[in-house]
Amino acid sequence: MAFGQLKSLGSIERSTPEFNKLVPADSKLEILASGFTWTEGPCWIGGEDGHLLFSDIPRNSIFKWEPGSGISLFMSPSGYTGVTYYGLEPGSNGLFLDKQGRLTMCEHGDRRISVLTENGGKQTVVDSHQGKRLNSPNDGALKSNGDIYFTDPPYGLPERFTDPRREIPYCGVYRVDTKGDVTLLTMEIERPNGIAFSPDEKTLYVAQSNPSEANWTAFPVQDDGTLGAGKELFDATHRVGKEPGLPDGMTVDSSGHIWASGPGGIYVFTPSGDLLGRLVTGERTSNCTFGPNGYLYITSDTYLLRIKTNAK
Repeated sequence: MAFGQLKSLGSIERSTPEFNKLVPADSKLEILASGFTWTEGPCWIGGEDGHLLFSDIPRNSIFKWEPGSGISLFMSPSGYTGVTYYGLEPGSNGLFLDKQGRLTMCEHGDRRISVLTENGGKQTVVDSHQGKRLNSPNDGALKSNGDIYFTDPPYGLPERFTDPRREIPYCGVYRVDTKGDVTLLTMEIERPNGIAFSPDEKTLYVAQSNPSEANWTAFPVQDDGTLGAGKELFDATHRVGKEPGLPDGMTVDSSGHIWASGPGGIYVFTPSGDLLGRLVTGERTSNCTFGPNGYLYITSDTYLLRIKTNAK
C-alpha cells in the first residue's frame, strides 16, 4: 500500500453555481492511500485530532488512516470469523458510530451488525429477523434516539442472490431499536445499499444498486419511526455501463445536501433531487463521509481519497 501521497485523480463536474459554493475552485480529489482490494464504509472517529476507519471487504479487514502517519491495520478479521472459505467479500462493509459513540459494523460474513465494546470485544446488535438469519447487512444509519436503520442485500453471501445459505428471500430495509426489536420497514427496493437520514430525520434516503434501476429513493419517516411511501429522488440508470460503479453509500451534510456514490463518482443532490454537480473519480466509488475542516473522505475501488469542501 502507498500512502502520504499528494497526487490526485479524476475531475470535478460543476453543473450549478450552488455546487461552486460547496466545492472551492482549487479543490482536488487527493489520493491519501492506494493498493487496497475494495474500500468501503469510511467513518471519522473523534475531532480534529481524530482518525478515519474504513473497510477493505475482500481482505476481511478495517484500516485506519491518521493525518501525518498514514495507514495502519485496525482490525482483522472484521466481518467473518468462520473457519471455511466464505466468498470474495467476507469482511465488514458500512461503519458508523452508535449513540454511545461505539464503532458499529455491518458484517458480511457473520451476517450481522455488531458494536466494538469498551474492552475491545464485539457484541451483536442484530443478526436475524423473525428467526431467520439476515442476508448480509450492508450499510446503516443512526437515528438520534439510538435506533439503527440498515439495508440487507445478499452481496456478502458467497453466491449472492442464489446462495443456498440464504434464509430471507428479499432484500429488506430494517430498523433495530435500542431494545433490540427488529422491524422490516420496506422490501420495495430490490437491491438496497447505502442509507442516510436528512438532518431533521424526517426523510430516509436509500440507494439502489440495481443496474437496471440505479436510483435513490426518499422515504418520509413517520412519527413512530416507520416509513411512508418512497419517492424516487434521482435516477442514474442511463449512466450505468458508461461509467464505472452503481449507487452505493452516501452521506448528508448539515444543510441537507446528499453526497452519494454512483456511476462515475460522487453525486451531490439537493433534498428535492436536483443534481448540483459531481466529483468524478473515474473509478467504482463506494462511499463517503465528512471529517473535520470540511474534508469529504471517499472510498473508491483501491483508493482512499479526500477533497476539501465548504460543507460539514
